[in-house]
Amino acid sequence: MRHINYRSNGMTIRQYSTTILLVSSMAYSAHIRASEDIYHAKFNQNAIEQTMIAEFALAANDTPTALHNYTVLAIRSNSTSVKQRALDIAIENNNLEAALDIATHWVVQEPNDVPAKFYLAHIALKAHQYELAANVLDSILKLDPNSDLESILEGISPESAEDRQNLVITLKNSKQNNNPSILALIASLQAQNNEFEEALKTINKALKKKSKVTGFILLKANLLTAIEGEDKTLKWLERSSRKNRNNLEINLAEVRYLIKNGQPETGLNKLKHIIKRWPDAEEALIIAGLTAIDLKQYDLAEQYLVELRFSPKYQNDAYYYLAVNAERKEHFETAKAYYRLVDGNLYMLSRRSLIAIYNKQGKLHDVLRFLTQERVNYPQHASFLYQAQSEILKTLGNKKAALGLLKEASKNLPDDPELLYSQVLLLDPFQDRAQLDLVLKKLLEIEPNSPTYLNAFAYTLALQNRRLDEAREYAERALENAPEQASILDTLGYITYLQNDFATSAKVLGQAYQISKSVKIGVRYAKSLYMQGALPEFSKVLQILQLNHPNDPQLAQLDQLLLPLNSKKS
Repeated sequence: MRHINYRSNGMTIRQYSTTILLVSSMAYSAHIRASEDIYHAKFNQNAIEQTMIAEFALAANDTPTALHNYTVLAIRSNSTSVKQRALDIAIENNNLEAALDIATHWVVQEPNDVPAKFYLAHIALKAHQYELAANVLDSILKLDPNSDLESILEGISPESAEDRQNLVITLKNSKQNNNPSILALIASLQAQNNEFEEALKTINKALKKKSKVTGFILLKANLLTAIEGEDKTLKWLERSSRKNRNNLEINLAEVRYLIKNGQPETGLNKLKHIIKRWPDAEEALIIAGLTAIDLKQYDLAEQYLVELRFSPKYQNDAYYYLAVNAERKEHFETAKAYYRLVDGNLYMLSRRSLIAIYNKQGKLHDVLRFLTQERVNYPQHASFLYQAQSEILKTLGNKKAALGLLKEASKNLPDDPELLYSQVLLLDPFQDRAQLDLVLKKLLEIEPNSPTYLNAFAYTLALQNRRLDEAREYAERALENAPEQASILDTLGYITYLQNDFATSAKVLGQAYQISKSVKIGVRYAKSLYMQGALPEFSKVLQILQLNHPNDPQLAQLDQLLLPLNSKKS
């Protein structure tokens, strides 16, 4: 058995004690429940020790030791917790061979354990062992013909059309090929291969056997959308809703389809009936609230959204859209109050909306103070809040204070690239040359392959017309990581123009203009063609620019280049 040398892993006493606390917590939460089973298996003490060693190994990033220990324990133990933990580690580290071994032993030990078979089928599919997967699916359906197999394919459907076709053939040849769940899997795979007609025939077979399964009904709706269009799909969903009056999910699917396809009024009316029948249906309430806002029925929207203020799932959404609703009604103080309550993934969006209201009210100094307090209340959003404050200071015309705040922020969060990049956007490429170099070098130390930061460094050097070979290298590296990005092509075109490599400059700037249609890039493209001596091409591009950007003052830069052309013609 392998052991861990903590000193060789560079762990300090503090890290070691932190790891002990972490391992204690994890061991109790995930594994101590298994200790009684392991005790009765007569190797309790050794098993507990190996579990602890495995958890220490994970904390020290020694995954092979952890996986080895857990694999041995999973095979020897009857503990479900140990087996699941071993499988989780194997799958997270994409060690499918180990995962298959663990799941196979689990099924051998407990041949009637359906969850174990689900694990094995899932892993077999992920490993592209379709014959094994089909056999396991057969055995699952033999034990429980009504098993819902959708979760087995979730997130691991074969990536290539060929693999999906091979799996379809294997499933069709399985003993349970007429089981509705197998038919649904086949239909799903056929749909992913754009075989919509075949998929529809297959799901219809499943529906003949089980007409009320939600997943089957919704899959058919998606197929009808792809084949027949909106009317047939809507008729199918209406009919399904009538036949399955007690199925909330199908009723909501019909509503979502109506709203998506330009019938929000009809959708909202149906939602009113759904909410009367299922007053606690949170998904119905959130959809009704948003639809009412779109239809400018603000009082109705508030009525629905208020119901979700204490919802664990929708609380932040409710607060955010209550704020939006109040803002639409021009109740700005109410909107501000709701925006302040928003957290989670809508936090930054809500604070930007809040700042916009303060700006409308001419109270940007007030919001600056508010955001300072927010940094105390929400330290996890400190980087965003510093950037927001610097933007406000810039809007107020105090660029120096904005830059000072960002420097202070970088002292507190030294490895935050967004704070450094915000400084880049404020620094002057000529007056702050030395400081810009330091910040840009630091950015590339943190994220050496970032197209954004590579492009920023390249463009800065190009503006300064210095170290052009280095700038070109940065731009080319950026383009490797983000091909066909107009801003990077423009940078490379500008640099090569300055290097008198007009052929390359014209080529990449032509690509950039095709993507962006930016008049600024178009002018550079035309200049490169002219300097290359490609005068007919220059003339064509100039005509295109004049057509696409009539009267744009930037085209005046090209007027002086027309004289040599006219003289040649004369």
